[in-house]
Amino acid sequence: MIKKSIFFIFIYFCLASLVLHSAESLNNQPKSKSNNKLTDYKIAEKKIIKAKKLEAKGKTEKSVKLYKEALIYLLSANNIKPADPDTFNYLGFVNRKIGNMENAEIYYLLGLDQEPAHKSINEYLGELYIITERIDLAKERLEVLKNCNCEEYDELKKIIEGTKKSKY
Repeated sequence: MIKKSIFFIFIYFCLASLVLHSAESLNNQPKSKSNNKLTDYKIAEKKIIKAKKLEAKGKTEKSVKLYKEALIYLLSANNIKPADPDTFNYLGFVNRKIGNMENAEIYYLLGLDQEPAHKSINEYLGELYIITERIDLAKERLEVLKNCNCEEYDELKKIIEGTKKSKY
């Protein structure tokens, strides 16, 4: 009887030690892996920056691939934080870059619903209107940016003026 009691006490201490060790291991782990992880929005942003650089070097196929990857992360970011104008801006931008002009316009307009004076959305939507040969709508976007004293205004104005010159 004493041998059985000693055996059960021994098993009890072994199990208790194992549980205690497991608990300590868990406590030494980072509290959340997400603390060390980039958000989907930030991952998409990094991919877009890289894609722009590749595009500038003429590496179109690689840049389109990155834009498509960014699109997936942006859609996820939009699910996590819906109706964010910056996310809509990038969703419009990457859709435009991969040739989905209708989706791009939808996302830009959704972004403007949230923040009508958003500089980047107004510039990019103006560029989309130029690409789709709707110069009057591009000029409306330029008018919105007129008093911002920003590079977005200067860029869109330059593109619109370049379009006028090329038609004559």
